[in-house]
Amino acid sequence: MSLLQEVDVIEQESIKPLDECQKLIEHGVSTADDLLREGESAVDGDVGQQNEKLCNFTKKALHIQLDSLPEVPSLVDVPCLSAQLDDCLLTILKNQIFRHGTVASRPPVQLEEFVEKPGGILVRWCKVDDDFIPQDYRLQYRKSTASHFEDVYVGSETEFIVLHIDPNVDYQFRVCARGDGRQEWSPWSVPQIGRTTLVPHEWTAGLEGYSLSSRRNIALRNDSQSCGVLYSKAPTYFCGQTLTFRIETVGQPDRRDSLGVCVEQRNGDDSLQRDKAVCVSTNGAVFVNGKEMTNQLPAVTSGSTVTFDMEVVQLGPCSNEGGNFKLRVTISSNNREVVFDWVLDQCCGSLYFGCSFSYPGWKVLVF
Repeated sequence: MSLLQEVDVIEQESIKPLDECQKLIEHGVSTADDLLREGESAVDGDVGQQNEKLCNFTKKALHIQLDSLPEVPSLVDVPCLSAQLDDCLLTILKNQIFRHGTVASRPPVQLEEFVEKPGGILVRWCKVDDDFIPQDYRLQYRKSTASHFEDVYVGSETEFIVLHIDPNVDYQFRVCARGDGRQEWSPWSVPQIGRTTLVPHEWTAGLEGYSLSSRRNIALRNDSQSCGVLYSKAPTYFCGQTLTFRIETVGQPDRRDSLGVCVEQRNGDDSLQRDKAVCVSTNGAVFVNGKEMTNQLPAVTSGSTVTFDMEVVQLGPCSNEGGNFKLRVTISSNNREVVFDWVLDQCCGSLYFGCSFSYPGWKVLVF
């Protein structure tokens, strides 16, 4: 910057006399053009006017010095800017480049897999350079219509669920890594396109006792005395998917608290600990159709995730009139899980999810 400022000063000082010369020359050329047009007009006029015009033209021409030019600086007097580097500096730069620089035929990490989630995409990546020891990864994404990437994850994990993804829209992803003990990031991976066709999970708006985020995927138990079950807006949970509740903040626990899924919405209940529902309480107790199981999960804390996975095991013929239907349910929390069979008297292609908290302060994100 200091050198460039010196260049600007030299340029501003040196251009002044050249600009003045140019103005004088342009003025002289303009005066000569005007005089030439005046002479042509005098020659073309009638005899009476011609003598008078020629007389005026001659007097004017004698007073104008058409053969005078300003003193133009010679080329050797005009500054000619150049840049020079001493050989010793080049040696220092070369040594630093060889010390800190590396050459790679490809980035050390690449994107590996995209898994559709409701309103999100699970992105997985992997290391492809055996000699590279990663310390951190950095994942970026952008909408297909956006011009700039933005950070969405920095950490040591090799997968991350990117939320707030609009369904049926292309997003571009890329990942890089930072080597162990280094500050700079590696080159970016080859950008790849990911998308989800699954609509995002949403809580039902308007229930007194709960406040929702703008995307309606976060529910906060407020100070209202009213209590009840907050259900999903629609039955958007399908068997074969993973439903995840993440506890953002905790309040005072109660044995009637519940997080889970159910066959239908039912007003008037204060908990999902009822028939046609499976749930886990904030103290880790698991309930199937209102009955508490002997197996128990750890109590939830701030940052805990509770996941529900279900697969269909059919006991009898499934028709429009219904039939025996069994779901294999896996509930996981804090590296523990319980597995059980949930028998229903009707076919269920999709399920509602819900939550209930007796006391304020609980905030839960669903995806």
